[in-house]
Amino acid sequence: MKRKLLLVASLLMIMALIVSGCGGAKTTEGEKQAADAGKVIKIATSSPLSGAQAAVGESIKLGAQMALEEKKAEFEKLGFKLELAPQDDQADPKMGVSVAEKLIADPSILAVIGHYNSGVAIPSSEVYNTGNLAMVSPANTAPKVTDRRLPTVNRICVRDDVQGPAGAGYAKDKLGVKSVFVIHDKTAYGQGLADEFKKETEKLGLKVVGYEGITAGEVDFSAVLTKVGAFKPDMIYFGGMYPEAGIMVKQAREKGITAKYMGGDGLDSSEIVKIAGKNITGLIYTTAATDITKTAEGKAWAEQYKQKFGKNVESYSAYGYDAALVALNGIENLLKANGGKMPARQDVAAEIRKTADFKGIATTVTFDDKGDNKNAKVYFFEFKGETYPGELIGEK
Repeated sequence: MKRKLLLVASLLMIMALIVSGCGGAKTTEGEKQAADAGKVIKIATSSPLSGAQAAVGESIKLGAQMALEEKKAEFEKLGFKLELAPQDDQADPKMGVSVAEKLIADPSILAVIGHYNSGVAIPSSEVYNTGNLAMVSPANTAPKVTDRRLPTVNRICVRDDVQGPAGAGYAKDKLGVKSVFVIHDKTAYGQGLADEFKKETEKLGLKVVGYEGITAGEVDFSAVLTKVGAFKPDMIYFGGMYPEAGIMVKQAREKGITAKYMGGDGLDSSEIVKIAGKNITGLIYTTAATDITKTAEGKAWAEQYKQKFGKNVESYSAYGYDAALVALNGIENLLKANGGKMPARQDVAAEIRKTADFKGIATTVTFDDKGDNKNAKVYFFEFKGETYPGELIGEK
């Protein structure tokens, strides 16, 4: 019995030596995947990638993609593979929440770049906050996005309670407008912006002759335009998105309505020119996004973007890029500080909120205690013809 036990022990020892000498240096594919799993950092984007607003939604994703590809090598040196996780929120609040729930379930996702629509961002960010997942918005302008003071929610663009009043002031001081008919699309963004504009126009002494809501996705604006025609205002102000705005201005001109036409950053897309055609001439919009091609650095970036993706930059392409860089900078700071260990989401959110004087392509970012960018501005553009983005006519 003793001899048998010794024989078994010897065999086990020999097998152990064989495994350590021959098999130990070779890792199975399953073991490799398990080892690599903790060394991947993902940045998600959430914006409309399908539907009527996909042009701008995709531009946010592509801008973020540019940032990730630029930072990949630096993260590899720190021992991490960097990946983009693009999501289609379809400009729908319910879909945005569904996407948010999916994102917080993936521990490798450390930040979200998005959304495009404030009405999607507000409920989605409530979900991110439950999972300590940082959101850096390139485009959401509704005050409620940051007024809730969620520690995970930030934006790099201007707010509607700055944008709306700025538009009203421009209408009075630069355009000589005395009466205005206000229309909105009943969304958190569109109605919120229209209300801010309306409040300021009344404060400035302009007469609001009408205030009407239309439905997002509507294509026949005969009813509301008949009312506009009856009041003959100096200006139509629209709080909403470019698909409806483009159709509305076209139908207004076809009805012989010559009132000036102004809207907010929801009109800031090359698609509005395709929709409105020659009727776009004279349309003025305020926007949270500057024309980056006015600087040498921005022009070079726009050319790089076009070469890579085969399309021109949209209003929020560079803002998607800057927002992603802000998030990546915060994560990179933590990796360097903690010896290359995967940072906790809560720490990432806190580090992003500390961002100060971070220079991007479109803006310099310094967050206040609510997550708003102290350096954000409003820009004024006018279409002089069928060329996007129109002519930059002012900033505030």
